[in-house]
Amino acid sequence: MDHGTDRAGQDTVTEPAEPGRVPLAVVVVDRDGLVSHWSRGARRLFGVPKEEAIGRTALDLLPVSGALPDARDTAPYAAGGGLGPDLESSLDGGLSYPAAGRARLTASGDGRVDVLWWAYPLVGPGPERLLVLAADAEGLRAGDGAFERIAPGFALHTDFPGTEDLARRLPEILPSMSVGESARIAAQILELGYPILEFSQHDRVPVTPDWGVARRAERKARRERAARALAAGEPVPADPRDEGEDLEYAAVRERLEFLNEVSGRIGTSLDLSRTIVEVSRAVVPRFTDVAGTYLREQVVAGEAFEDGVPDTTTLWHRVALEHTDEPGRWDDVVPVGEAMPFPAHTPFFQCMTSGEPVLVPRINEEMGHAIAAQFDKRDIRPLITGRSMLVVPLKARNVVLGFMILLRHPERPVFNDMDRVTGAELAARAGLVLDNARMYTFQENVAETLQDSMLPHIPPRMTGCDIATRYLPGTLLGRVGGDWFDAVKLHGGRTALVVGDVMGHGLNSAAMMGQLRTAVQTMAGLDLPPAQLLRNLDDLAQRLGDSYLATCLYAVYDPITSELHLANAGHIPPVLVRAEDGRSELLDLPTGAPIGVGGVPFEAIRVRVEPGDRLVMCTDGLVEVRGEDIGVGLATLCESAAHPAASMDNACDTIIRALNTRGGRKDDVALLMARLGGIEPDDVAEWRLALDPAEVSRARAAVREQLHDWGLAKLVAPAELMTGELVTNAVRHSHGRPVALRLVRGDTLLCEVEDDDHELPTLLSAGPLDEAGRGLRVVSTLSREWGTSRTNTGKTVWFELTLPRR
Repeated sequence: MDHGTDRAGQDTVTEPAEPGRVPLAVVVVDRDGLVSHWSRGARRLFGVPKEEAIGRTALDLLPVSGALPDARDTAPYAAGGGLGPDLESSLDGGLSYPAAGRARLTASGDGRVDVLWWAYPLVGPGPERLLVLAADAEGLRAGDGAFERIAPGFALHTDFPGTEDLARRLPEILPSMSVGESARIAAQILELGYPILEFSQHDRVPVTPDWGVARRAERKARRERAARALAAGEPVPADPRDEGEDLEYAAVRERLEFLNEVSGRIGTSLDLSRTIVEVSRAVVPRFTDVAGTYLREQVVAGEAFEDGVPDTTTLWHRVALEHTDEPGRWDDVVPVGEAMPFPAHTPFFQCMTSGEPVLVPRINEEMGHAIAAQFDKRDIRPLITGRSMLVVPLKARNVVLGFMILLRHPERPVFNDMDRVTGAELAARAGLVLDNARMYTFQENVAETLQDSMLPHIPPRMTGCDIATRYLPGTLLGRVGGDWFDAVKLHGGRTALVVGDVMGHGLNSAAMMGQLRTAVQTMAGLDLPPAQLLRNLDDLAQRLGDSYLATCLYAVYDPITSELHLANAGHIPPVLVRAEDGRSELLDLPTGAPIGVGGVPFEAIRVRVEPGDRLVMCTDGLVEVRGEDIGVGLATLCESAAHPAASMDNACDTIIRALNTRGGRKDDVALLMARLGGIEPDDVAEWRLALDPAEVSRARAAVREQLHDWGLAKLVAPAELMTGELVTNAVRHSHGRPVALRLVRGDTLLCEVEDDDHELPTLLSAGPLDEAGRGLRVVSTLSREWGTSRTNTGKTVWFELTLPRR
């Protein structure tokens, strides 16, 4: 093991080579053919100190005296044998592509040294031209058999203390071989059969070998010699190496085609469920006979999860299972949707914690029993014993999202090292696709949660009207938009109906929408007239910033007077559907300028309505389609709104179907429909009370009598008591005008007391000896709901009681 030299230029300790690892010499040659880096491994292999090597001509230090004469001399480590391009050609700049081979070099004082070498051209603005790695071939022959595979491993523990430019470019020159890296590198590994070099940081890098699959340069030279012999009429001897390499090349080409095919079949959608199915079906039956896909619980739920390695408590959901067995054989034993942890002794846990593929050539009875022990009251041993298994991690950005369990039938060839590489690359591509789908699903969930939190949950029934709403997210920038609707309860049984649209899309528009919606609710609670409310909203938008622009339609429905009071700020007009004849019309409102323009007056109008009429308010995303006149959409809105429907929800769905299927819609949509039921005159009782304390008892008597007439005797006692408290306060604080008392029987019993005092009462904490402050405490305790609001002439204090069930 060669630790080389650190970046400060100080030598570090050289440790004996570990079993299964061979030290490497690392030499860097600049564009003038001079050595710019000479590692401790190079000094040990070639016998030249670093001080003497730096700055000297590379050909002088690495004299090539001839190649090894017989590939069989290195049979234990050079599967297939053969010589690579000459090292001298690489050193003098004759080759511009990665090369490797075996050579016998002359080392000072030690005679000839048989080495394996790799030459990797360096491309970039720096002075370095070539990276040369060399290993003592004798050390390989003395190994314990670990290097008999086609892709043996060498430990490279060294630094490159040269220029910072070289250090910065090395990760690009020697890209990582960890799972999840680019398809280009994986393709090189499969096609060229790179060995693996381990850096001290535990990164793996490929370097072109002399052996392995498809030594293209050699094969090209042999074929050129055969062509020249054939042209000269000479016999061409058969070379068995060509046949073997052709077979290997065909196998590699097949794997590459498979990976390309899989890449084309997965990731066609950002839908997580669809992506999971695509990944599973892409590998069965061509690569495996059974493919089970497991994902973290948070991935399935579209949630974020903490970084770190999974443990034995991590739950994994089986999200897909594809197989070639008879139908139903796996369904009852390992059903899709099951969640389970995996013990530490299993290959699944090893895969998920290491992030590397785990290959089990054949599941024996012992392992089959260990795996089956995880499944309660189910014996899966007949399904897995005797099969070859490959477990590959599904990960992205070094985070394990899940894993795939791949099984082959016993009669099929077992998974091998090339299958492991193929499976790892397949899982890497699938992991990236799944991560994209996961992040999209996560962002969709976040956006939907944000949007839902900003949109109100309006009760279907408010005083004198029924309400139905719809919100459709746009197709641009996720599910977040600036459209909103609202319904605000006002005193006197009235309801404020609002629809608004912030210009733009995304989180900024959603944030502005939340601010404006809150402001509208607050000002509506103060009972500001519609035009004044829009005026104040416009002022607020200008204070928030120059870029704040929105349209808004604000309407107040009074079910007692059967009247709509409306004002518009640049919004599309509402549709009124008449109950009498089913006719629909766009209400002609003063358009006004959008909120945020500033300095523009707003006007309000009053529209008479009848019980059963329907008011339809929406944002322009429903009626506006790119390339089409908005008048077409408004006409369709009027037509669809007038269509008979069994319920309010059905009426909304009719409108959505008529307008949302035209295609081309990208904006979000807010739709609010209100059926204006009104309140019958017989359900309203009003009195005028003089400013005389004796009027308090008269008010109580009037309330008692009216409630008996309405059949609400159970509410007499609390209604009498609270009415007396409110009338007492009104008579005491009024400035001259009579006090108004009103009872309204609707969904609840509403009692209102109005006077000409503009100061709103507040709830106080009255002590045992205090004479004041008890009235509102009684009202707050006994009522279902109570409140106060200012009017043009003073204030109104009201309370509600729940009607008894009939």
